[in-house]
Amino acid sequence: MTAHLSDPRTLHRSAGFPKDEGTQPGLTDNTHPRPDHGEDSYAGSARLTGRRALITGGDSGIGRAVAIAFAREGADVALSFLPDEQEDAADTAALIEDAGRSAVLLPGDVGDEEVAVGVVEEARRRLGGLDLLVLNAAYQKQRAEDAGIPTAEFDRVMRTNLYAPFWMAREAIPHLPAGASIIVTTSIQGFSPSPDLLDYAMTKAALVAFVEALAEQQGPAGIRVNGVAPGPIWTPLIPATGWPDKLPEFGQDTPLGRAGQPAELAGAYVYLASEEASYTAGTILAVTGGKHL
Repeated sequence: MTAHLSDPRTLHRSAGFPKDEGTQPGLTDNTHPRPDHGEDSYAGSARLTGRRALITGGDSGIGRAVAIAFAREGADVALSFLPDEQEDAADTAALIEDAGRSAVLLPGDVGDEEVAVGVVEEARRRLGGLDLLVLNAAYQKQRAEDAGIPTAEFDRVMRTNLYAPFWMAREAIPHLPAGASIIVTTSIQGFSPSPDLLDYAMTKAALVAFVEALAEQQGPAGIRVNGVAPGPIWTPLIPATGWPDKLPEFGQDTPLGRAGQPAELAGAYVYLASEEASYTAGTILAVTGGKHL
């Protein structure tokens, strides 16, 4: 019998996206067409039974896809998100609970150190411990060609994308058991930066170094640290970036000829969180539609 194969060029939407300029934070109901987070497609196989995960930016996009997958693999999940994203977070929590797992909602801006530390503490308390930490929350906006980024905006990007992962890892690590896993969402921007995402790309390059150094530091304690580098993925963040003229071509320059969907990232995070990746540490796993890091 010949196995059924899906053509990766046409498995999801192969055309570009309609011009749109959303506002931050990007919300799922305002994103057209609606991203596929794996709601109807991800089937678990008990690879994370009994695990306890905290996912930042877990309300929508890649974070929601990871939350769905982790829950269907048997993990309880805490979600960190901005208060304005409460509705999206509630929808994600319902999907976690539909999988028979516990969902914990932790609103707050992790770009504030006190909030970031408190989120980790509360996740540990309400889940009864923590052994999976997915540092995924990010902020980006299109920048002018003259690098004229206001300091307040630069500070927001640095605090959300770089300070928060550092603060949260620092708070979590003393309480993580051997066998725990930290997974950081980096980006192809950390390797092939776009000038109009100057500050965002800076943070993603720094996160690559963070993953590699932290993996070497924590390996002797039995804690694995890895990263996932998405390419062009259709999430609510994309129309909210300020790229209306670029959306019709978004993702069309990849070897597979299309943008990816959040659901196509979930398996990478599940692998890195699972026992199958017991000898994988300090790596950046590319999910880029064929673009090279």
